[in-house]
Amino acid sequence: MNTAGGITGGDKFSTTVTAHESAHISITTQAAERIYRAPDEKKGSIKTTLVAEHSAQLYWLPQETILFNGARLRRSLDVQLDANAKFLMVEPLVFGREASGEIVRSASLDDRVSITSDHRQIYLDRIKLDGDIANQLARPAVANGARALASIVLADLNAKSLLDPVRALLSDRAGASLLTDTLLVVRVLAADSYALRTSIFPILTLLTNNAVPKNWRL
Repeated sequence: MNTAGGITGGDKFSTTVTAHESAHISITTQAAERIYRAPDEKKGSIKTTLVAEHSAQLYWLPQETILFNGARLRRSLDVQLDANAKFLMVEPLVFGREASGEIVRSASLDDRVSITSDHRQIYLDRIKLDGDIANQLARPAVANGARALASIVLADLNAKSLLDPVRALLSDRAGASLLTDTLLVVRVLAADSYALRTSIFPILTLLTNNAVPKNWRL
């Protein structure tokens, strides 16, 4: 699921999904989400709420979100988990389409992810970029010139056992860490969307036991 037509300034898009007890749900998008130039200072808004109840399995596996020059986006992902639920997410971000010569010289992104388990926060992440994003991404301490990035988070009772297999799949522009024995986080940087997908697809294949949605394979 996604907007299909893309988001621009002033647009509002909201999604809520609940995996009830013992349910298995995998959510993806039919295409990359596009964030177009905003006509004024109003930001587009995407709010997603995900709930996984006792013994449920919930995968949030959207394809890339592409920010165009002039895009203005505020996005939030709020995840509420039972302690025995399994949750896997990926959020790939691409700044301009390199093949089309697009460079994001003026844009705004405020992107927040919050995950709670039994009402206790276990993960909080935020990316805020404003202005000349291409110049900011060029900084060694930010992205060292990468124009695409992804965060992968796995909340699972077996997360610790997957750390070494995940690290074996990482490129030299990625890293993986355990925040707790049940929470695995992966960060990936890449030159463009193709390189990003090439890097993260084997990781998702491992973490889903080869159940990545078919549209990721096209």
